[in-house]
Amino acid sequence: MKVVVASGKRKSAVARASVRKGRGLVRVNNVPVEIFEPYLARALIKEPLTLAGERSIKVDIDVNVMGGGVMGQAAASRTAIAKGLVQFLEDEELEALFTKYDRSLLVSDPRRKLPKNPQGRGARKKHQKSYR
Repeated sequence: MKVVVASGKRKSAVARASVRKGRGLVRVNNVPVEIFEPYLARALIKEPLTLAGERSIKVDIDVNVMGGGVMGQAAASRTAIAKGLVQFLEDEELEALFTKYDRSLLVSDPRRKLPKNPQGRGARKKHQKSYR
């Protein structure tokens, strides 16, 4: 049986999606995507499935995601699902559709937080000086 494993990243969240032939079940951390909370994260995760349409009904997708916050995990899951669908179905048309809709569906976001500097409270903020 053919199984494709794809990964997606966003901030410090990492998602791994395994795609196999099935009947359209999608689970994120063993929770069906239909009851995944919050609603906005669920909508984000379902985007590639909605765009794929009929093609996504023939596959089961299990996503394991860890690290980061709720929306970072949702964005990482979304990327992993989209990559997995394209690899499993080997569909150039689907890949072009995802890229045209939103490039971040197929490309993980490389942006990371800047490290804190010793002269201030954060990465860019500096301690203020008073000359009076």
